Amino acid sequence: MRSAEEGDAFDGEASNTSMISGASSPYQPTTEPVHSRNMFWGLRFNMEYLKSYFGILKVVEVVLSLISFICIETIMQCSPCGAIYFFEFVSCIACVVTSILLFIFCLSLHTKVPQINWNLTDLANTAISTVFFFLCSLVLAFVNHSTGAEIAATFFGFLVTVVYGVNTFLAVRRWRRGNTSQGGAPTSEYMRARTASRGEMEPRPELV
Repeated sequence: MRSAEEGDAFDGEASNTSMISGASSPYQPTTEPVHSRNMFWGLRFNMEYLKSYFGILKVVEVVLSLISFICIETIMQCSPCGAIYFFEFVSCIACVVTSILLFIFCLSLHTKVPQINWNLTDLANTAISTVFFFLCSLVLAFVNHSTGAEIAATFFGFLVTVVYGVNTFLAVRRWRRGNTSQGGAPTSEYMRARTASRGEMEPRPELV
């Protein structure tokens, strides 16, 4: 019969042997999450957003704004030039700002800055772009020399106005849904706290 000292020594040798074999084994367990291997510098490309209505609308807005800007840039002579400069400024700013927002949402950078209301920011951008694109396209439609570049810029200007308008409508609906869902939770918590403070019990269904 083996003594207690021999049993302890045997257990110690067995544990040491298992540790050595485990250290030398090429198949080591890893605790690294699988999704982290698909990330580059902590950034994750959100393909689902690009396939959504907002992602598709933003891509269309960037493309149409860029085409409008290129069309207005091909005009070499103008008199007066105020309408052209106005259209040039609006199309350039709208293209740049929308591209930045598309970049932020596609890389999920908005999740790293939760202090900013990104839904409201997106709504403000689309609403302002809708109004200014409509104004500059309307002015260019009345003040132009009927050249091909001016007609093309006016056409794409009104077209991108419609796209921005649809995006604004969807953004307003999303913003309202967000406010409704956020406003319902505090009310529910307040009612539960008030019921508990009064010592009232919530009615429960009778057990049959």
